[in-house]
Amino acid sequence: MAGLCAAARARELGAAPVVYEKGDRPGGSMLLSSCVVWRHRDWNDFRAECPGGDETLQRVLWERLDEAIEWLESLGAPVLEHDTGNPRTKGKRFDPRGLTDTLARAAGDACVYGRHETTDATILATGGFQGSRELVDTHISPAAPLRLRANPWSSGDGLRHGLARGGSTSAGMAEFYGRNMPDAEFAEAEFVPLAQLYGRFARVLNEEGEEFFGGEVSWSENDLVQATARQPNARAWYLLDDAALAERVRGRPVSDMVASAPTQVDPSQLPFAAPAGTRVAVRVKPGITHTIGGLRIDEHARVVGADGLFAAGADAGGIAAGGYASGLAGALVFGRIAAESAIA
Repeated sequence: MAGLCAAARARELGAAPVVYEKGDRPGGSMLLSSCVVWRHRDWNDFRAECPGGDETLQRVLWERLDEAIEWLESLGAPVLEHDTGNPRTKGKRFDPRGLTDTLARAAGDACVYGRHETTDATILATGGFQGSRELVDTHISPAAPLRLRANPWSSGDGLRHGLARGGSTSAGMAEFYGRNMPDAEFAEAEFVPLAQLYGRFARVLNEEGEEFFGGEVSWSENDLVQATARQPNARAWYLLDDAALAERVRGRPVSDMVASAPTQVDPSQLPFAAPAGTRVAVRVKPGITHTIGGLRIDEHARVVGADGLFAAGADAGGIAAGGYASGLAGALVFGRIAAESAIA
């Protein structure tokens, strides 16, 4: 999303950008997402939920997102829902294919496939390093390979290039955004519907039968996902009783989510004694969607320490360090800013 937003904005300002696309299609992981672009309604909530993030970058994101969403709509991006369904957040849900096609049209004939070059003003928007086993093991978790819940091409090219040019890393290099998913094989089309978003209602145990998450699980459950990634074999069990199965998440009964999970089992089949009242258990494994740490940028999307180099999207790290914020929002806002700064 960041690369297409940057190209569309640059063309709008009279430049002739070129997008060097590593994949075989535009859209990156945006195309595979639920495509909700959002910010916290309250600034203090944003700071409280992402306390390790760069406050200057967070302020830019928070102040400029509404305008940027209006820009997407002005380009013709189709909106599916005009709110997020969460009273803590503000934003809109776009159609992923429609948004991708809209931005690709706005970028014109900018996309070139299979070529990777740099110029005097280069914007890095390679989508993070979640596709690199080496970098994930080094920075996030060597416990076991995490399931890639993203496009396969975001493997740290931007991070490596930025560091080679004199850049440095941001806060949050050990953090990622993802979802606990059934511990089974599934296709890209199932990245969203198979997300097991009811951890806060479950008893959560690792493979040794230990409850490893202390305190209350956050509304996003991203803290639980990261904690799961650091458990033995990077797996966990969600144990649910009748009350948990009756809960609803985004209007969907938890029992329906469990029924769609291919790794649900009867409690008697667990490798440890299930707590009394457990009706069903689901084996989960973290799916990594995008990394939170990356290159350190300033409020103009310039890579600090690397002249002529800009970064946006998941290549620009540290905005949501310590918590969770919309990756698509960061890609949109700083993709536009990177274009404006690069041609200034």
